[in-house]
Amino acid sequence: MRAALAGLATTIGLVAVLVSSVLASGTIRVAIVENARVVELRGVSIEVNELRGCCPSGGAWRTDVVRAVAAGQSVEIDGRRASGFRLTSERLIRVSGRDYPAALEVVPNGDGVTVVNELPLEDYVVGVVRAEAGERWPLQMLRAQAIVARTYAAYHRTLNALRPYHIVASTVHQSYVGHVPSSSPVWEAVRDTRGQVLRWGGGLFPAFYHATSGGYTEDPRTVFAARNMPALKAIRDEFSVTAPHSAWSLDLRLVDLAEILRRNGVDVGTVKAVQITERTPSLRVSTLTIHGTRGSARLRGNDLRRMVGYETLKSTLFAVAVDGEKAHFAGRGYGHGVGMSQWGAKAMAEHGYRAEKILEYYYPGTTLGPLDEPLARTSTEPPPPAEPPPSAPFTTAPPW
Repeated sequence: MRAALAGLATTIGLVAVLVSSVLASGTIRVAIVENARVVELRGVSIEVNELRGCCPSGGAWRTDVVRAVAAGQSVEIDGRRASGFRLTSERLIRVSGRDYPAALEVVPNGDGVTVVNELPLEDYVVGVVRAEAGERWPLQMLRAQAIVARTYAAYHRTLNALRPYHIVASTVHQSYVGHVPSSSPVWEAVRDTRGQVLRWGGGLFPAFYHATSGGYTEDPRTVFAARNMPALKAIRDEFSVTAPHSAWSLDLRLVDLAEILRRNGVDVGTVKAVQITERTPSLRVSTLTIHGTRGSARLRGNDLRRMVGYETLKSTLFAVAVDGEKAHFAGRGYGHGVGMSQWGAKAMAEHGYRAEKILEYYYPGTTLGPLDEPLARTSTEPPPPAEPPPSAPFTTAPPW
C-alpha cells in the first residue's frame, strides 16, 4: 500500500511538473474591453460558439459582424443568450479600432461585458513591447522591456489563474496593441529573449516599470500595499535625469483641488495650505496634509496622485507650495518610480549596455532565468546577498 501511494505521489509530482511547464509556455487571457454595455467585433467569417450555453441555439454560426450586448448575467448575440461566446477566425478580428488574433471570448462582467483575447504568451509580449516602447528604440532596450513585460504577465497569470482573464490591456496593468506585423523589429527582441523572466528569491514577482524615474527609483513596498512586494533596492538613476518629464511643474487652482477632494470623499472646505508630512527614502511624498476652512485631511501621496490624475500629477517626487489661489507643484519623473525606467533603459542602451545589465541596474538582487522552470512560484523571500550595480547615495532633500 505504501509503495502504491509512493508511486502515486511520484506520478502526481511528474504531472504537476508537466502542467507547470505547459502553463509557463502556453497562453494568456487578456481583457481588451472591460464592462461595456455593447461591443462590436468585425472580421471575416467569424465562427461564434456558445460557452456553457443556457439556451438551445442550433450550434455555432458564422458572421462578419458580431454585436454583443450585456443581458444581466448573460451575453446576447443575434438574439441568442449564453453565459459567454467564443469567437474564432483564420483572419484578424477588429475591436475598438485595433486588430487582434483569435480567439476572443465575450463574457459577462458586472453590469456589462468583457472581451478576452486568448493567445500565446510570447505573441502577447510582442503586443506589449510595441505598445509600451514602440519600434524605434534601441534593440537592447526592447529586449529588456520584453523580459520585464513577460515577467509581469507571467506573475499575473499565476495570480489570476482561476479568473476569467489574467491581465488587463491598459495602464491598469500594461498596455497591449494586439496584432503586430511580422516586419516589426519588436519580434526580434521577443524572440531573442524567448521564455526569459526575472525572479526574486527563486519565484516570479510583479516586475513593475514606469516611464522615467526623475533620477530616483522607489522601493515597491512603499507604493503597493500587497504582501508579495519584493524588497527591491531603490537607486539613484543617473540615466533618467535628461529624459522627457524628468522635471515638470503643475499649477492647480485651490478651488479645483477642493472639488477633486470632495468628489473623492474628502471635504476640507476651502483649501488654505498643503503640507508634505513624510517622504519615502527615495524622497517621494509618502503622506501630506491638506488644511482647509473645515479641517485638515492626511492623504497618501499616491492617493492624491490618483485623485488628481496620473497624467496630471505625473509622480509623487514633488515639492508643493500654496501661493494665492493656486498650489504650485514642482516635480520630477513620470510614473510610480518602481523598477525599470523606460527612458533610462533607452539611455543605457544608447550608451552600449546590454539588456541584462539594464535589468541588473533597475532590479538589483533579481536573477534572470527561464520561465519553464518547474519551481516557478511567487515569492516574498529575499534573495541571497548580491553585489548591486553602482548607484550614488541619496541626498537628504528633494533634488531641485
